[in-house]
Amino acid sequence: MKPKSGLTRFHNCNILRGGKIIKEDLWIRDGKIVNPEQVFYVEQAEADITIDCDNLLLTPGFIDIQINGGWGIDFSFDSDNVEQGVYKVAKELLAHGVTSFCPTMVTSDKNKYASILPRIKKTPGGKHGATILGVHLEGPFISLAKKGAHSDDYIINPDKGLESLREIYGSLNNVIIVTLAPELPGALDAIKGLTSLGIKVALGHSTANLADGEKAVKCGANLITHLFNAMLPFHHRDPGLVGLLATTTEKQVFYGIISDGIHTHPAALRIACRTNSDGLILVSDAVAAQGLPDGTYSIGPMSVSVENGRAYVVGTKTLCGSTSALDECIIKFKEATDCSLEYALETASLHPAKALGIEHIKGNLNYGCDADFVIMDPKTLKVLSTWIAGECVYTAPK
Repeated sequence: MKPKSGLTRFHNCNILRGGKIIKEDLWIRDGKIVNPEQVFYVEQAEADITIDCDNLLLTPGFIDIQINGGWGIDFSFDSDNVEQGVYKVAKELLAHGVTSFCPTMVTSDKNKYASILPRIKKTPGGKHGATILGVHLEGPFISLAKKGAHSDDYIINPDKGLESLREIYGSLNNVIIVTLAPELPGALDAIKGLTSLGIKVALGHSTANLADGEKAVKCGANLITHLFNAMLPFHHRDPGLVGLLATTTEKQVFYGIISDGIHTHPAALRIACRTNSDGLILVSDAVAAQGLPDGTYSIGPMSVSVENGRAYVVGTKTLCGSTSALDECIIKFKEATDCSLEYALETASLHPAKALGIEHIKGNLNYGCDADFVIMDPKTLKVLSTWIAGECVYTAPK
């Protein structure tokens, strides 16, 4: 009797790899994707388990780098049961093909950061829920003029650079992204400091002109938060942060964009996509109302009214996040832009992984990467099952 190889083989499937959908088996061992040549020619091993995928599509697991909550949970508000709230959302996200995410906190009181931030820890995914990559801190170092749904009671300048951020946030150990406005006093020093710690900096909620944005990129920023929303509109003499899509800076600038059918017009999606296709990242920017009916919810200290799936700051028509999950955004994006299926899927997997510098382990199905993937219907893009580290963590009800 042959010893067990620990190998699982996914057979009869169409895999998204290297920008193409190819007919190829996927081999997994110890939570990683393995090279079948090593298996066949060196080890001469056979799979312990073979799964027939019936010509379905296997795509890298989706990565949501901006999500404020969902299913009644708001990451910036619910400070009593932080861990339970985060895990509830992490578990629900599996049904939408999201295998990794960045819980996002909006502008909040200093005490909220002290009570919440240390308790949202970077956590590997599994049956309990999607991987927590780290917290995305959106505010309070943003422009009052472009505050959007952020409370102006807590918006401040990072006058002392990184020291100002530490005074408000406390420890940055659990943080992976900070969104700030680059034109503010001390912002460029803060960007340099964050970058030196390995924390990614996104530009947003800002009145910055293009020169401000380019200085920020040279200091280490590599992201724009929800393009077109909460920034100066494009102008031909100074295109503002939007101009970074066509900038001559040496490194790739990535940008989150919300394709929920509400935040961004289809023509704007097409303009962004055609201007800088490599940098486009789909984000849900979902609020506590994700997965729930219309009603009243929270985003940080602000109250949210959801009407016909649209989330507004109560008493206004100011949009404050979406109610759509990332798999829905992919479908709407593909419809709006008429892009290839391969590209649409990579905007929610490979692109966010590249922006975070983790594409060697997440966001693709290359050999050696984590076996985080989604099995989908290739026509409807319905999520049929979700896998993390080679383990099935969600199966759609039949």
